[in-house]
Amino acid sequence: MIQLHGKQFVPFISSQEIDFALAAMASQVEADFTDEVPVFVGVLNGSFMVVSDFVKHYKKLCEVSFIKLASYEGTTSTNEVKQLIGLNQDLTGRTVIVIEDIVDTGNTVAELKELFKKQNVKHLKIATLFFKPDAYKKDLKLDYIGIRIPNKFIVGFGLDYDGLGRNLPEVYQLKE
Repeated sequence: MIQLHGKQFVPFISSQEIDFALAAMASQVEADFTDEVPVFVGVLNGSFMVVSDFVKHYKKLCEVSFIKLASYEGTTSTNEVKQLIGLNQDLTGRTVIVIEDIVDTGNTVAELKELFKKQNVKHLKIATLFFKPDAYKKDLKLDYIGIRIPNKFIVGFGLDYDGLGRNLPEVYQLKE
């Protein structure tokens, strides 16, 4: 058990399970885009570890970029997505695969789809390490899902609670 800002978190997903899920996702993307050089776009801050480990498993040529969005305060989604840092490259005619750490309500995914629609990309795919189907409120397809989880607050492997816990190599769930 760990404690962050006075809240207790219990072990939930091991680093081995995470690595297995990322390897499987990378393999799926390789199979789907055999003749292309995709641009992987990580959503900061949470996805930095996910993107890093994902591309270690990806065996083909690729490019990596990041965008910074925010939708959380504390342990709750604000239901509002703010773009803090945007992309600085032309993606016209490119295959873009957004790599998320977690998808819960789907608000960030909806915002990203709108952003990339304006970029005239050839293909836009969404990959997420963690997915909370019970919290998902959108009718948008997620193309690559690593691990489905219950609608519980988690930290670790890039995910934080008010800035703490991102550096943990495994995932912890808020103790009830």
